[in-house]
Amino acid sequence: MNRTIKLLMLSDIFVLTGFGLIQPILAIFINEGVAGGNILTAGVASTLFLVTKSLVQLPFSRHIDESEKKTRWLIVGTALIAAVPVMYIFIDNIYQVYLAETLYGIGSGLAYPTWVGLWSQNLNPGRESFEWSVYSTSTGLGTAATAAVGAAIASLAGFTATFILTGLMCLLGCGILFMLDQESASGRRVVAISKERESRSKLD
Repeated sequence: MNRTIKLLMLSDIFVLTGFGLIQPILAIFINEGVAGGNILTAGVASTLFLVTKSLVQLPFSRHIDESEKKTRWLIVGTALIAAVPVMYIFIDNIYQVYLAETLYGIGSGLAYPTWVGLWSQNLNPGRESFEWSVYSTSTGLGTAATAAVGAAIASLAGFTATFILTGLMCLLGCGILFMLDQESASGRRVVAISKERESRSKLD
């Protein structure tokens, strides 16, 4: 695995496992801790997320295929996702839940196609299945572990502590993407300098 693949995988592990902390308890939080919240509105909130993500990612994916600043867009999407658990700390009515899930859908719609594009570009030829399997296994095991941990934290320390920990993990994932962006920018500068030197040598 090259460094880009490793950083992309590590970032996604933090974000996905972070959200694994709150997935088992979110419906309970909405049902018990939010004005107007019940099982039905929890389902509506999940639908809002999925519909928003689907509507955003399809047109955005056409743009990102032509963009040279893929990591910047990935950071934007991941930052929006990281804001969602922080919002849940202050939520007290169902309409704020709907807003948070819509924002989650927008962030995911920006991040997912960008992440997949970068990942696909950097897969090692002949090892695609293995590298996808390593990613799937890592995120699957991480999410499985944090599901139990998240439920335990919510039971012992409350929902707020769980949301804070989720936000911190998402921010760590976002920080890794900043490292990747800096490395990508350095690589682009090296390529630009090389092209400039080549063009000058041809003129000489």
